[in-house]
Formats: sequence, C-alpha cells, structure tokens
Amino acid sequence: MNAYDIAYGVGLAAAGPYWVLRPAARRKVRRALRERMGDVPPRGDAGPAVMIHAVSLGEISATRALVVALRDARPHMQFIISTTTDTGFARGRELYGTDSSVTLIRYPLDFSGAVNRVLDRLRPSLVMLMELEVWPNFMLQCERRGIPVVLLNGRLTSGSYRNYRLGGPLVRRMFRRLAAVCAQDQAYANRFVALGVPPDRVRVTGSMKFDTAQVADQIDGADALAREVGLRAGEEPIWVCGSTGPGEEELILAEYRKLLTRHSDLRLVLVPRKPERFEEVASLITSNGFELVRRSQSQIVPARRDKSRIVLGDTMGELRKFYSLADVVFVGRTLVDLGPRQHGSDMIEPAALAKPVIVGPFTGNFAEVMNGFRAAEAIWEVATSADLITRLDELLSKRNWAVELGRRAQDVVRREKGATGRNLQIVLQHLSTDAVAVGTNR
Repeated sequence: MNAYDIAYGVGLAAAGPYWVLRPAARRKVRRALRERMGDVPPRGDAGPAVMIHAVSLGEISATRALVVALRDARPHMQFIISTTTDTGFARGRELYGTDSSVTLIRYPLDFSGAVNRVLDRLRPSLVMLMELEVWPNFMLQCERRGIPVVLLNGRLTSGSYRNYRLGGPLVRRMFRRLAAVCAQDQAYANRFVALGVPPDRVRVTGSMKFDTAQVADQIDGADALAREVGLRAGEEPIWVCGSTGPGEEELILAEYRKLLTRHSDLRLVLVPRKPERFEEVASLITSNGFELVRRSQSQIVPARRDKSRIVLGDTMGELRKFYSLADVVFVGRTLVDLGPRQHGSDMIEPAALAKPVIVGPFTGNFAEVMNGFRAAEAIWEVATSADLITRLDELLSKRNWAVELGRRAQDVVRREKGATGRNLQIVLQHLSTDAVAVGTNR
C-alpha cells in the first residue's frame, strides 16, 4: 500500500453511508470492486503488446483506426484494450470480440494491487490513454516498470483543468510522468503544459474522432433496415434523433406533434444513448399517444407502414444506418443539461454522411470538433426545444438549405481526417526496440 491507496480507502469509507443507503450506488461500488480489481488471466503470448485505454463508447470507437494502423506498422503486435463503462465494453466486444490478437478487459481501479496485477499479467510494452484518463497509481506503477505512457486525442476542459490545479505538486508529478501528449488543439496543449507535462512532450495532432467516421453517401444494410421498420426513405421525410438522453425524448415528442401540423408525413426515429433506457423511452412514446415500432421486434412483427409512426432504435450498432436514412438529424445529449461529463454526443458520424445536423447548446465534450463545424457554418445550434422546431421546419421546407448544410459538414470531416496517422508516428517513436524488449522479456 502507498499514500494513494490510503487516500482511496479513506474516500471509500467516507462515502460509505451514501452507497450503503442507496441500492443503486451500492450495486455500482460492489460491481466495480468485483470486476475492476485486476483479476485478469495472464497473457499467454510472449511477444510485445500495447495497452490502449478508452473509457467509454466514443473513445473505444476511436481506437479502431489506431489498432489497424499500428498492426500494419508492427504486424506481430498484441493489443490489450481496456474500458470502464458497459457501453464501452459492449462496443469493444463488437469491434474486437473475434480478434485473437486483442485482449479486452475492464480498466483496473487505481489501487496499486489492482494496477500491479494487470501490468504484471498482461505485460504491455507501452500504454496509450485516450483523451484524459490519467491516474496517479497507474502512472507510478508504469514508471517503475519502464513502460512509456502516451496520451492520445488529449483533451482537458476548463472544468477539469481547474480541478486538477487544486492537486498542486501531486498532480504535476503525475502529469510529468507522461512520455508524450497528443492534444486535439492548442488550448488543450497549453493546459497540459501548465499541469506539468514538459513542453517538448506535447504536440497538437487534431481529433481522432474524425478518423472513425466513414465518409459515404450510402451505408450497407440501411435499405434492409428501412424495410424492416417501415420507413420509406426518399418518399417521406425522416427525422432521426440519435444518442438522446433523459429529458430530451419528452421535448422531442412534444415538438414532433407540432411539426406534424405542417409536415403530416414526417417520420421520427428515436435512438437513446443507453440501452438500459430503451424500455423507458418505449413507454414514453406510447403514453404520448403515438404508435410505435421497435427495431428489436421488427423482424418478428413486421412494421405496418400505414400505422406505425415512431421508430425506436433499441438495438446496438445500427445508429449509423438510421442516420443514413435521415433527411434531418438531431444529435442528443445536447438539448438538456445532463452534467459536464455528458455534454454532447458524436455529431461527426451524421456529418460524414452529408446529413444536415442540429445540436443543442450543451456540446462541451466535442468542443474542438464543434469549433471546426462552426468555422465552416456546417452545423446548426439551437438553445431551446422551440428553436429546434423552427430550425427543423426550415430544413424540411427548404431542401436546398438542408443539402448545402450537409455538404459543408461532410467537407469538414474530410478536411479534419489524419490525426490517427500523426499520433501513430509519435507512438512508434516511443515503441522502440528497447520498449518492445521490456514487454517480451519481463
């Protein structure tokens, strides 16, 4: 045990009354202690491996292009992909479940015992952290083993920056252990330097999120999806609301009812961000008096095109197909303030499909991405649900506006691609022959 372990233990004990009295919090703590204490099987392959940590779904998706590029550069490399959330783990299984060169794990809690078990059993030669996930014990134990840690797609919001500064010398020591930082923009780069990363280790490389989006006009399987849920793309206007969060669906349904007075054939597709909310949103739709077809049941009970008006996307991995069918897209977790950690969902994916995209005011998690879209006037932002209906009406009524907005958005995605390749060059500099030997011989 070290000082960090003692501090975590004290914090856990201090929060005890809260999580003991609240069943949901208690389940969350017990599950974390069960799944994230580093009890992973030893890696059997003796060759070199890199570990990539991505907290949630968006970060996991961004790892795919990196894994492919690194595998091309080092064909015999093994990969350890770690994640924290359920949605991230599910996406990891989707991407890597059948890949024998990839080990998918839950990221360990930052107790030295849990961290040591993961590092000793999996023996990474290098660790890549996506966006910001820097923890003191993890950094310390990597340093003791001579494992370089590189921060990719680095972002540091003003709120996180203020919080980290409160840590003083302890935080500076932790950030100084980073071998390199690939920041998304200059503002983030400056903050990393201010927190202790040596300036010569920080580079601005752009956002890898653009590299995960496939620029295309059509998506394989979208036509079949449309038939199965009863959508007639090209014959009726379709409004797709993707990655929505609590409170947003109710506002969307109210505005949809108003829009129907002007666009009577408008179809609505709702795709909640979290699978655990599918039932809740289904009930909300029917309680508002709308007929519903659920994607999860559409292959069992065919949709009635003349009756079913709202489609609920209650499956995983099909949001992009729904986006490809849309005439207008609203990207969720942007209209209601769900807290800084949930400000915004991925607007790059529909933009890459040349769809006109509308977002609300809460897009902090995609601040650098939004700057690019704003500069090109390639996205529409609204402040309230009333503004949302006005903008939707304009895009549905003036098709040339919608087409032009989508074209500009797609151009931004094309222009911003390439961060993965720039990051890869920095990673390879730290994945030297000596570093590879560490993973092989330990």
